[in-house]
Amino acid sequence: MSTHHMDAPRDETERVTPARRPHVLVVDDESGIRESLRVILRDDFELSFAETGEEALRQTASERPDAVLLDIVLPGIDGITTLERLRAEIPHTPVVMVTATKTLKTAVTAIKLGAYDYVQKPFDLDELKILLGNAVRTSALQREVDELRAEVGRRYNVGNIVGRSEPMQEVFRTVSMVAPLRTTVLITGESGTGKELVAKALHYQSPRAGRPMTAINCAAIPESLIESELFGHEKGAFTGADARKLGLFELANESTIFLDEIGELHPNVQAKLLRVLETGEFIRVGGSRAVSTDVRVVAASNRNLEEGSRDGSFRADLYYRLNVVSMHLPPLRERRDDLPLLVRHFAQAKAAELGIPERTFAPKTIDLLLRYRWPGNVRELENLVERLLVLATTGPVTPEELPAVMRESPTGTPQDARAAVLLGTKTLSEAVDEFEREIIREALDQVDFNQTRAAERLGTTRRILKYRMDKLGIEHG
Repeated sequence: MSTHHMDAPRDETERVTPARRPHVLVVDDESGIRESLRVILRDDFELSFAETGEEALRQTASERPDAVLLDIVLPGIDGITTLERLRAEIPHTPVVMVTATKTLKTAVTAIKLGAYDYVQKPFDLDELKILLGNAVRTSALQREVDELRAEVGRRYNVGNIVGRSEPMQEVFRTVSMVAPLRTTVLITGESGTGKELVAKALHYQSPRAGRPMTAINCAAIPESLIESELFGHEKGAFTGADARKLGLFELANESTIFLDEIGELHPNVQAKLLRVLETGEFIRVGGSRAVSTDVRVVAASNRNLEEGSRDGSFRADLYYRLNVVSMHLPPLRERRDDLPLLVRHFAQAKAAELGIPERTFAPKTIDLLLRYRWPGNVRELENLVERLLVLATTGPVTPEELPAVMRESPTGTPQDARAAVLLGTKTLSEAVDEFEREIIREALDQVDFNQTRAAERLGTTRRILKYRMDKLGIEHG
């Protein structure tokens, strides 16, 4: 007995949802024209209609079309006035003007006011469909750009930079205050502390956020090329200069340029940079005509530029021009309270980015991370967390999975001292002395054993610092 009929499939085929047809609002007071357009366009577009400019504005307030087809001659407010109001209320929606021969001059005016294009009556059917299709694609691309731009702005919002420690809170306050301004900013800090991340927060919270930030590492470009990279060159300026090249200061017009490791710039380039900051003008390599630019400069350095300005390795006048607002990003060893937060943040972010399970960190593992000095700072921590997620198995990260240098770290922490005191293996006085000795040594290391500067960093006087060093048995360098 055949059972073939039992195996016949039911109609459970998955249906592909048809793509939404683009929505076009047609604004025309002639019923014949509206009906003709309905017939011409209904297979390709979802259509709505308005007879006056006022009606069109009411409709666009409640439903956002992908494009507008707008007659120039309308009762009430005319097409040009309607266009101006549409541009103000839905600036990224393309508007195609409909014109008769006698209003062609007005159509050209409409283009200057922001219309996407115009078509003439009587319509060329194919031309109209192509034009509206292009307008709709332009609208979709603009929306995508806006969404991506908003996402970038959210990503580099200062609120997404992890840190509860007071030094980082001070950085956040400064970013919030100066981001909206054109003020030049100098960011200092060791390599890996997040200087570029702060520069992006400054840019994407500023009125210049509509254009991408331009970044360059001044130490990564050969000395012979850095001037051309920043300021461009004219054809024939040097061997191999076969055409004019625009530099980053020209390309970053109306945006922000981030100059990382600015202390590595050659003195000649420092002079040209000073001119840009002072006058907003520069001359391309091999050129003679000044080019003006509107660029906000955010600079960064892991070198002490103030010392460089004193010893002649960095122009003093440029240093003062750059140092209008300065921010210092503390090394990770000075913001240990932030380390558990950073570990959790990177574990979550990397797991989501790589599509792998998130892992927690065992308390003993966190203790070892807190004791490590982190010469590579936050960047080193980020790379470590990613490596542990990618290479390791499931379950909490154990101390055995850490690199040997972290497992054998000799540096104690306040947590260790606290535990020793509470267990009775160390007196409170011993723990306090041990902590103070470590802090003073670290401060002296950071300033090459300059006691005056170390005292300033510790908020005390050189005399008191010297007394504490003698009492704690710290050598004077």
